[in-house]
Amino acid sequence: MKISILTLFPEMFEGPFDYSIIKNASVQNKVHIDFVNIRDFGIGRHKVVDDKPYGGGHGMIIRVDVMDAAISQTKEKNPELVEGQKVVLLSPKGKTFSQEKAQELSGLKHLILVCGRYEGIDERSKEFIDEELSIGDFIVTGGEIPAMIVIDAVVRLIEGVLKKGVTTTESFSPLLEYPQYTKPNTYKNLSVPPILLSGDHKKIKEWREKASLTATIKLRPDLLKSPRK
Repeated sequence: MKISILTLFPEMFEGPFDYSIIKNASVQNKVHIDFVNIRDFGIGRHKVVDDKPYGGGHGMIIRVDVMDAAISQTKEKNPELVEGQKVVLLSPKGKTFSQEKAQELSGLKHLILVCGRYEGIDERSKEFIDEELSIGDFIVTGGEIPAMIVIDAVVRLIEGVLKKGVTTTESFSPLLEYPQYTKPNTYKNLSVPPILLSGDHKKIKEWREKASLTATIKLRPDLLKSPRK
């Protein structure tokens, strides 16, 4: 899978992708991540990428011609991936990112993530975008950190990145994960549930299923209100 990140600040990604699962996936050639600096498509000698909003208002808006050029060139450089290619804008206006969406995106050949900045992008740019995603109902400075979250969630679902079966037992698939414990068995009068030390795998499985449901009811009852894949 290839992931292209369109951003004004590619240096923000130095570090987060050099460790853990994403680094391992890159080394194994399961994923290739490249960065497209939107400023390279800026207008004129000073590479201008934004301008004041028509009608007045605070902040600056990224120009539609700049966005179109950046997206178009990214697509043109990867013609062999046109089937299975998707352009996603990270935006507070988008649908909330979910585990189901991460699973869907992990099946793409080429995921193009556009990181918004300033007061947003010219609305006409959305003619060149397939989908908008948000990581929650709050505002952050730009789309870079949301892009990191999306990539982390997607890469771990690519076949062969994690050991077989790992992702099927994790949170939101479809319930919250059951509580986990390790040594010491007792710490400051806090003990590990005896069933987990019993060696009875059938009863442990039943306990975990019940604990998952209990945790979901207590912490995220909304997950039970709508059918999940």
